[in-house]
Amino acid sequence: MTSPIEEPGWKQRAVERSLRTAKMRAEQRVQRFLDAAQALITEKGSTDFTVQEVVDRSKQSLRSFYLQFDSKHELLLALFEDSLVRTADQLRVAATNATDPVDRLRIVIELLFELCRPDPTARRPLFTDFAPQLLLTHPAQVKLAHAPVLMLFTELLDEAAQGGQLRQDVIPRRMAAMVMQTVMFSAQSAEDPENETQYPVTGAEVWDFCARGFAEK
Repeated sequence: MTSPIEEPGWKQRAVERSLRTAKMRAEQRVQRFLDAAQALITEKGSTDFTVQEVVDRSKQSLRSFYLQFDSKHELLLALFEDSLVRTADQLRVAATNATDPVDRLRIVIELLFELCRPDPTARRPLFTDFAPQLLLTHPAQVKLAHAPVLMLFTELLDEAAQGGQLRQDVIPRRMAAMVMQTVMFSAQSAEDPENETQYPVTGAEVWDFCARGFAEK
């Protein structure tokens, strides 16, 4: 039985270059759609825009849009996921300001709390409008979108566990999910707009609450 003849090296290299070029162009088209959608969100203060408006703003075609996204929902999901990737990157950079794993956790928890607090001066419809609806209709997509933040919490808790700074019964990944959800929900509920005299919850209080759940006593 004869073995298959491999394609010449020049042909393989040509195909690889072609694929790289096509991939780069697709990424550029996607980014132009994302930038256009983000600009519309900023202008309108909401996600109430049409696909045609995104297409017109991006100076691309409707056909090109549907080659990249199945729907407006998928476009919004991409923006939501992208914002959480940037949040995870910001948290990761902040964590480098400490070397002790528990101190790194404190920094990340308090910063995430501040980033998630409602800001009456800044409209963030992806988080105030789109995310709650997404949680009800597509919970699996919400879980996937938060994966970068969850990964960071898991890494930090793993480091603390390896240093003997966690309770013996703590499972880092399970605890990471509970801590992340606690911080984000507490931040979003920190202030009651109907009760201006309410003493607001602080990031330090949330850190203390979470630390009592996982830290070695």
